[in-house]
Amino acid sequence: MVADQTLQGKVALVTGASGGLGAHFARVLAHQGAEVVLTARRLDKVEAEARAICEAGGRAQARSLDVTNVAEIGPLFDAVAAEIGPVSILINNAGVGGEGRALDLTPEAWDQAFDVNVRGVFFCAQAAARRMIDSGIAEQGDGRIINIASIASHTVLPGLPAYCASKAAVAMLTKSLGREWARHGIAVNALCPGYVETDINGAWFATEAGQRQIKGFPRRRLMNADDLNAALLMLSGPAARAITGTLITIDDGQSLP
Repeated sequence: MVADQTLQGKVALVTGASGGLGAHFARVLAHQGAEVVLTARRLDKVEAEARAICEAGGRAQARSLDVTNVAEIGPLFDAVAAEIGPVSILINNAGVGGEGRALDLTPEAWDQAFDVNVRGVFFCAQAAARRMIDSGIAEQGDGRIINIASIASHTVLPGLPAYCASKAAVAMLTKSLGREWARHGIAVNALCPGYVETDINGAWFATEAGQRQIKGFPRRRLMNADDLNAALLMLSGPAARAITGTLITIDDGQSLP
């Protein structure tokens, strides 16, 4: 059985939940009693993650979603609302790495970083907010949108100019939406994680150069995904009643000079 029920009765939708932090966030929310909808382009991947959550005693469903296809987003939220209830928690996690030095970046690589990391975040947030308002969730003060930014939103990560620029955009977008939707009762905040080993960066940190980078961190280690749990749950639940437009950096000191 699920051990805690602080999010009992809430419906949470997580984008980019086929693995890494997205799948982790879905498990954490389900453990707290939320019914979680895991979304990603690869339906087979999120189906496997949803099955694992259900086998552990949680409630989860899997849906296919490409956040760069705006036409898919609204209908997905509507389908979820019709089947299990309106979404009150959105975890805007879908993202791409945007690797490439500035002199080498192609227009296609730049556009992909912004299409997924910024455009997808905005239109998922817009779709969620519209339905939170229409359903009365916002008026109840229960609307939660959490954008997954990065320390790249405020710290230069060498060799990742498109990624850094896109995450800086997510940070300012979070503040803008937090300000605009405050009167509706929707809390919009962002987590800015440091380096956690995921599918995006795992190959890099396995290299000699990646190991040198880890040794350059103040604590000479990568973070664990669990290090983000407390902040995620605070921003997802009642504790975020007076928190909006806020960026929370959790990076084990990695962005310290």
